[in-house]
Amino acid sequence: MKKIAIKNLAPGMFVHSVTKQRGQFKIKNQGWVRTSDSISQLINAGILEVEIDTDKTLPDDNQDSTSSTTNAHSQAQKQRYDPTQHSVSVSSEIGKAEKLYTEAKSLQEKAIESIRAGKKIAIGPFEEVADGFIDSIFRNQDALACMTRIREKDAYLLEHSINVSVLMTIFAKHLHIERDIMHQMATGALLHDIGKIKIQDEILNKPGKFTDDEFIQMKDHARFSKEILEESGLSGVAVDIAAYHHERLDGRGYPFGLKGDDIPQHVRMIAIVDVYDALTAKRVYKDGMNPINAFKIIKDDTPNCFDTELVNQFIKCIGIHPVGTLVKLKSQKLGIVSQSNFDNPLKPWVKTFYSAKHHHHTEVKDINLADKHNQDELESAIKPEDFAIDLMRFFRNSVLS
Repeated sequence: MKKIAIKNLAPGMFVHSVTKQRGQFKIKNQGWVRTSDSISQLINAGILEVEIDTDKTLPDDNQDSTSSTTNAHSQAQKQRYDPTQHSVSVSSEIGKAEKLYTEAKSLQEKAIESIRAGKKIAIGPFEEVADGFIDSIFRNQDALACMTRIREKDAYLLEHSINVSVLMTIFAKHLHIERDIMHQMATGALLHDIGKIKIQDEILNKPGKFTDDEFIQMKDHARFSKEILEESGLSGVAVDIAAYHHERLDGRGYPFGLKGDDIPQHVRMIAIVDVYDALTAKRVYKDGMNPINAFKIIKDDTPNCFDTELVNQFIKCIGIHPVGTLVKLKSQKLGIVSQSNFDNPLKPWVKTFYSAKHHHHTEVKDINLADKHNQDELESAIKPEDFAIDLMRFFRNSVLS
């Protein structure tokens, strides 16, 4: 046996155990590391040092023979993770996405009841929903992305964790993170704020600024989330996400004061996603911010609080005008962003269906704002309630087909 730094790990080596790491990621089985991608995934999970069995290192010819197979598999995986690839239409996926979203809300409510009754959370159903999210996002990520744009102002606690889980899964897909880690991330995100149930309602729902004492109490929710998930049998990435989502790179986060290299990639990711969804959420006491302004606030706190590269990748992944956003064009047409443009985020595809100038519905039309023949452009994101528009009705009626 020999302990080596993760940077010295090479394809063909047999990993016996993890001996030093950030966070609590656990490898499920001992075994050979076949590809450089596998090593990158260990690094991204916060692994710093491993113990290898030097007697089991594969000879070069074995490595070569497996390399072509694993490289082909790696290329296939990268194709699956292509964020522009849609295997089904939004209209055919939106029903499944809505059902998943409703199921997740029901699970959140049951989990809250369990905690209040002093019981452990049943983790299995949350893991099944996380699997459902991943499958739906691979079929067409825009369907669940649309669901995160439809908010009830009095359901923030339930919807926030679901939205964060959806956005984390989309983000992980964009970064080519393997499914097992993605599943742990989605599960942890679904439950990352569960500790808030132990915070007094008058503090949790306070619209104004917290007093020093109230903020001290509020900061404990991440610690409570960690304890609840560990008591329920979760560990590793999922618990990291719940425990550390308020930690910041400069060490001024809470409740554990982690900083810099002590914060693994998956925690850096949820720190960004959690703040983004909180800023864009509609609540009883405030309107949600539009995505552009939310991104500006996050960028202002980069790199002190957030990872610069991950912030840039998240913006690229979600889009300045995310799918499902209601927008007004210079022509005064209203439409829904139906497909992001990763090369030019200011020029997505838009489904127009309403005239703000004449206040009536129009024939649904697809407009590619990046088309060289197009003369229209985005003016602003708008709120559906300003025009009494029911977004869910349009999603169900195949507006995004």
